[in-house]
Amino acid sequence: MRAVARRRERMTATERRRVLTGLLFVSPWLIGFLTWIIYPLVSSFYYSFTRYDVLRSPVFIGLKNYVELFTSDPHFRVVLPNTFYYVGLGTPLALVTAFLLATLLNTRIVGRSVFRTIFYFPAIVPAFVLAMVWSYLLNPQYGAINAVLQAAGMKTIPFLTSPALAKPTLIVIGMWASGYSMVLYLATLQNVPRELYEAATVDGANALQRFWNVTIPMCTPVILFTLVTGIIYGFQDFTLPWLLTNGGPSESTEFYALHLFRNAFRFLRMGKASAMAWILFLIIVVLTFILFKSSGRFVYYADTSE
Repeated sequence: MRAVARRRERMTATERRRVLTGLLFVSPWLIGFLTWIIYPLVSSFYYSFTRYDVLRSPVFIGLKNYVELFTSDPHFRVVLPNTFYYVGLGTPLALVTAFLLATLLNTRIVGRSVFRTIFYFPAIVPAFVLAMVWSYLLNPQYGAINAVLQAAGMKTIPFLTSPALAKPTLIVIGMWASGYSMVLYLATLQNVPRELYEAATVDGANALQRFWNVTIPMCTPVILFTLVTGIIYGFQDFTLPWLLTNGGPSESTEFYALHLFRNAFRFLRMGKASAMAWILFLIIVVLTFILFKSSGRFVYYADTSE
């Protein structure tokens, strides 16, 4: 500390001017970081221990919000299983779908660039547009899919109005819109060394064995990345469930983000919503920690030092 103090004393006027200039240049970012990230984080942590409805000053109530969520909130007991089902099933299925699509589109087929564009297109379309398209396609009365079923003499399927089918339908839509992960896998597949496939072929490995023992291990770092980010996004998924089902039918698609939104902006229970946000943060941190701690068993990092 004394050395730092002496260094500050020895700073020339030019050095002080340069430091001030640098601080002025980064000040917009610093102000934005403190205003839009640090302050909301600290505020929400404080509000989670209060009863706060925006209209009146917050009242400190300790851990009552957290206790209420786990003991006396009947909706929270439905929201947690719904969300874990949606994330636990939907994220791996979307991951597998994107990886298989990338593998197919990495082969030499006619019109490969066109197919890549088609499969990636849903990833760049706004979620609102996707929700509107799927709501028309899946409508039980005038939807295109049910119209085809009726024309074939089959019964219509209540994709979004049945409690048993609503969550699987949203999961399928998520699998369909996994173009972003597909592009990541495609770039990774193109960087797999060809000599590994050649060596495996010489050793007598067939196509399936090469895929299992060469392709997948070389892609495991990106698989881990998409798995972690998919879990994080899955727990925060809001737009499609809100627009397509609004949490229904019978709360079968009432996910965590929807319930948090209702408490915060419909019922003005900001304290309770803040507590939910921090519980969600802890859930994501724990799951991410488990994934990274166990990643050493299935993630292979190629040695590029040579």
